[in-house]
Amino acid sequence: MTQPNSQDKNNFLYPRSRYYGKFQPETLAFNANLQEFAQKITYISCLETGGKLSPEEAYEQIKVLWKQLKHSKKELSIGVNK
Repeated sequence: MTQPNSQDKNNFLYPRSRYYGKFQPETLAFNANLQEFAQKITYISCLETGGKLSPEEAYEQIKVLWKQLKHSKKELSIGVNK
C-alpha cells in the first residue's frame, strides 16, 4: 500500500473549486481565501457539534477567521471602486 503524499492529503482536506468569475488576479486570490475560510468554518462547526470544541472556542476561532477574510478583502481591494 502506498502512502499518500502531502499534496494528496492537502487536496483532500482543503478541496478547491474552479473559479467562474471574471479573471482578475485579486478576485482569483480572494476566491481562494474565501474557499479556505468556508472549509475551515466547516471543520470548526463539526468539531463544535461533536463536542470537541466549546461553543465559545468555536466562536472565537470563527471570529479570527472572519477578521482574516475581511483583511484579505481590504488588502486585495475587492469591492472598492477603482
